[in-house]
Amino acid sequence: MNGLGKSVFRDTDISDNLTSNVLLKKRIAILGGGPSALFVYKRFAELAGSDIEIHIFEGKNRLGAGMPYSDQGANVEHVTNVSDNEIPEMVTSIEEWIQTLPKDTLEKFGIEKERFNEYKVLPRLLFGQYLTAQFEMLIERASQNGLVTEIHFESKVVDIVDDAERGKTTVEIEGKGTFEFDQVVICTGHKWPKKNEGVVPGYFDSPYPPSKLRLKLNHAVALKGSSLTAIDAIRTLARMNGSFGTNKEGKVSYQPSEDSPEFKIVMHSRNGLLPAVRFHLEDPLVSNDSLLSKEDIQQNRKENNGFLSLDFVFEKEFKDTFKEKDPKFYAKIKDLSMEDFVESMMGLRESREPFALFKAEYEEAERSIKNRESIYWKEMLAVLSFAMNYPAKYLSAEDMQRLQKVLMPLISVVIAFVPQSSCEELLAIHQAGRLDIVSVGEDSSVEPFENGGVNYHYTDESGSEKSAHFKTFIDCVGQPHLSYEAFPFQGLVKNKTVSRAKIRFRSSEIGEKQANQDNKKVEKAADGQYYLNVPGITINDNFQVVDPEGKASERVYIMAVPYIGGYNPDYSGLDFCEEASFSIVNNILKVEA
Repeated sequence: MNGLGKSVFRDTDISDNLTSNVLLKKRIAILGGGPSALFVYKRFAELAGSDIEIHIFEGKNRLGAGMPYSDQGANVEHVTNVSDNEIPEMVTSIEEWIQTLPKDTLEKFGIEKERFNEYKVLPRLLFGQYLTAQFEMLIERASQNGLVTEIHFESKVVDIVDDAERGKTTVEIEGKGTFEFDQVVICTGHKWPKKNEGVVPGYFDSPYPPSKLRLKLNHAVALKGSSLTAIDAIRTLARMNGSFGTNKEGKVSYQPSEDSPEFKIVMHSRNGLLPAVRFHLEDPLVSNDSLLSKEDIQQNRKENNGFLSLDFVFEKEFKDTFKEKDPKFYAKIKDLSMEDFVESMMGLRESREPFALFKAEYEEAERSIKNRESIYWKEMLAVLSFAMNYPAKYLSAEDMQRLQKVLMPLISVVIAFVPQSSCEELLAIHQAGRLDIVSVGEDSSVEPFENGGVNYHYTDESGSEKSAHFKTFIDCVGQPHLSYEAFPFQGLVKNKTVSRAKIRFRSSEIGEKQANQDNKKVEKAADGQYYLNVPGITINDNFQVVDPEGKASERVYIMAVPYIGGYNPDYSGLDFCEEASFSIVNNILKVEA
């Protein structure tokens, strides 16, 4: 950072930041400095001229890494599930950047310059360093094109207030006052609310920051979930209570510590399934080409009373893709409904012992990578998830419920893309008798105790009610979609700049029936229609916040993960960050897409 000019890149004294030497510039604030902010800034750097002034407010003292790729979300043992060829274009490729690193950094992360290539995944902390470097390069490049950028570190955003009459938005920074902008883009990143952590001994509301899990534990540990978040916890706990090596066959092995003889990890999963393993992607960059066209969406909505049909999306964005790519697979699924397809795929997975399936998928993925051949149906499921995110707000409430109950459980399992090294470690820990997975169904519950630990209540696959006590419990279900009530910027709530995200029922009868069955997410509105309340706030296609009257703000945009989950059910990944940033910045600068 020290190599960048002070006038362009500095930890600004915010008290004087309003006395810009060019007061007539449009002033835009990016709130947050992680990966989402990186892509927003990248788009500004590509399009904006000298009539724009960008202010970036970051709560920590570093740009680019955010939570996932800093010590708030990773230890040295954690790895990405994407490789160089699978991330959107930056200033330099990871492969090029690796060649510039000092020897001690490479040794710390076990990287060999000569053997590194674009298909390799990275340690997450090292990837964070890459993102930081790319952010700095972008700022330097933008400055040469006349774009003024001010960076404000250790600047936590505590509130935002929009003044429609004056056409200005005020941002309040903790301990530093309030500051005014023409437009703001909220990129405040992940948020894991604490409920029992710090109150109930042995209870963790999330595994982040992972440094807190560096624990010697001579007892069984319960994890809720079996996603990549759970794997993060497993990689850390395993190292604290044992060590990895190589057996006679050259495969990864695990040796428990002598002073942790009772240590064991038990994952609790709704379907008793482990996520699928990372394989070779034929089209590694999920792009705008994968999205339904606006014309397709508009035509289908016109034919369906304003709603987008989930079955239409499933047919067009998933099933139809196999006609040319995999005719044999298409022949098998062409007459299947979405429910039938999911039941078929989940049935195949659930019929096999979880770790045996995990090992088989690992071997399948190894062949896929070696031969550079995709496992096409899994790749297309990832494309479907990406394509469906943007128009999900146009689904009926009935289809949104189908999406959440039927399709998303399969998507969440299949497109996790567990890195090979994580897979090898999980198999080794299981082989050592220190890792199991339990199927707990949809109605499991966790009962915390004031003096420590929890009871895990669930119904097993045979229908028997079970309860098990654990001294240590870690919630590993991933980033939760937070409710409207949890929205942190109350200034936007109080002056009604934002509104609760909700989706209308196609059938009033179904909406009324669910309301009468005491579904607290269903409500009857003043217009007489029934709506399903979904997490977070209302946004439009350009990620502008929308008020209770349905009017989009011209000044406030949001792509903060936890608060837009109702309208973007599978918001994740750098591909999504890039596409969302295109929509936001193009709209701000009035650029035709």
